[in-house]
Amino acid sequence: MYFTSFPRIPYDSSGNDDFKTVTNLLKRVATRVKISQNTAFFDTYDVKNGETPEMIAHKLYGDPELHWVILLMNDVVDRYHQWPMNTRQFLAHLNDKYTNVDGVHHYEVSQTSGDTTIRINIGTDTTGYSEADLTTITNREYEQELQDGLRQVKLLDPAYIEDFVNEFENLMSRSVL
Repeated sequence: MYFTSFPRIPYDSSGNDDFKTVTNLLKRVATRVKISQNTAFFDTYDVKNGETPEMIAHKLYGDPELHWVILLMNDVVDRYHQWPMNTRQFLAHLNDKYTNVDGVHHYEVSQTSGDTTIRINIGTDTTGYSEADLTTITNREYEQELQDGLRQVKLLDPAYIEDFVNEFENLMSRSVL
């Protein structure tokens, strides 16, 4: 459904005037900033372990083919690195990336002015800090925090899905190439 809206263009891949009609994968549209920041159009959702964009689209819009709307609304261009991993994928990722998953990734200290609940990443240089001021963040904790951040997604209210898809198709059809 997503790629059917992309324009088709003549393309000569070998430079010998043997043009073939191909889908222009480089064509892009973006959501209007006012729309993507207007909370009236969206709900925030926490992606559950193992949940895919297709599952959420089916549950919310009744059509798994609308998964691209969820990805577009959340600026996800690489589903394998910008979408939360399931437990099995996460453990494999940890083991591939780190020799010691419970080793020190970095240290954090509490902010001393303003909102003191905010923690500041100081890296691995602890010079000038007492051990009591430092919080050790392991490789596992660091990666888990990244995954938790990916779990919060914006979902377009189902009342607007038809208008959104129609506008997307209209914008994609306005192509010179």
